[in-house]
Amino acid sequence: MERPEAEPFGAGSPDSLPEDEPESPGSPAPPEEPGGAAADTMMDDCLLKKIEINVSEAEKRTGRNAMNMQETYTAYLIETRAVESQTEGQCSPPDSLWRRYSEFELLRNYMLATYSHIVVPPLPEKRAEFVWHKLSADNMDPDFVERRRIGLENYLLRVASHPVLCQDKIFYSFLTQEGGWKEMVNETGFQLKADSRLKALNATFRVKNPDKRFTELKHYSDELQSVISHLLRVRARVADRLYGVYKVHGNYGRVFSEWSAIEKEMGDGLQSAGHHMDVYAASIDDILEEEEHYADQLKEYLFYAEALRAVCRKHELMQYDLEMAVQDLTCKKQQCEELATGTVRTFSLKGMTSKLFGQETPEQREAKIKVLEEQIHDGEQQLKVKNLEGRDFVKSAWTDIERFKEQKNHDLKEALINYAVMQISMCKKGIQVWTNAKECFSKM
Repeated sequence: MERPEAEPFGAGSPDSLPEDEPESPGSPAPPEEPGGAAADTMMDDCLLKKIEINVSEAEKRTGRNAMNMQETYTAYLIETRAVESQTEGQCSPPDSLWRRYSEFELLRNYMLATYSHIVVPPLPEKRAEFVWHKLSADNMDPDFVERRRIGLENYLLRVASHPVLCQDKIFYSFLTQEGGWKEMVNETGFQLKADSRLKALNATFRVKNPDKRFTELKHYSDELQSVISHLLRVRARVADRLYGVYKVHGNYGRVFSEWSAIEKEMGDGLQSAGHHMDVYAASIDDILEEEEHYADQLKEYLFYAEALRAVCRKHELMQYDLEMAVQDLTCKKQQCEELATGTVRTFSLKGMTSKLFGQETPEQREAKIKVLEEQIHDGEQQLKVKNLEGRDFVKSAWTDIERFKEQKNHDLKEALINYAVMQISMCKKGIQVWTNAKECFSKM
């Protein structure tokens, strides 16, 4: 009997397979382009085209946790309104409900387990990272809570605009059903689908024929995370120094003001110049607050890198399961052949037992061969199912990865351009301040 091979999903050619052998993973049909007819149809059904979604408010609350201990947490008000009512000229009040951050986490964990072939949008950070020294790292800080509110709204909009995730009933219930939602999620049994970290790590090191495309994607996600982390650290250091440079201009204002008190002809000009310096020094607070929103856009893709790795880990697990199934099937075929021919190819406990206690009777061998043949038949069927599931996974995953790449390129390009525009505007304001100061000095 020929030994079946476990190639990576999408690596082989189905035409090269011998008859009556378990099917090796063949090349899947090319995934449909995100801009194709199927994608257009799905986007027409996009939830975001049917309802408006806003996370409009954050509220600090106190309550009891699962351990019956008092805790302080932040709740977020989600408002939804049907788009149709607005197009028809009706202004109906929005439906609203409150959700905690932990409920957003539960929703995303459900999606990760249920849609393992999708690059699931990440949540904003739970605690502030890459902060400069004047920025609070407290997760209850009002400025941080406000930025997280914006991030949670962005997360909901990402999911609501995704061609697959937006159609999920659990997601729709998250937006519209306050009571009993957690029970509904848990009843799906998504925790059973979630793969353990240990199992994923085991598959990473033991898989023999990894798919080169997923290996490269995993490497890219590591590099993307590293690059964005460095960028955010540099930005935090620049923000620290920029804050100091701006604030020290306040000293100019103080000195000019003191100087104006002892001058008669030059007093008004010095006083006005000092005022411009004070305004310049105070402007850095708003500038760095605006910068934080651009930093949050970069952080989203820092966390997206982990979502990419999650898809790669799932593929490795499926490939590993396939290889284990092929290995088990090969072993059973070898046992069946040894029983049928009476020869033992390799050293085994069975061979030693036969030498010590004598050969099995023909009836015993026939019974064992029959059991093995049934197991081989079942194994071949399971292998075909695994191959089919693997092909479907690769096709669906690469369709979504291509969609994600387009989104990433567009978003990061826009964020970097806007950040550069903001820096140019900041420099122009600095030039304007010194131009105003020059005019003040000229009038003295």
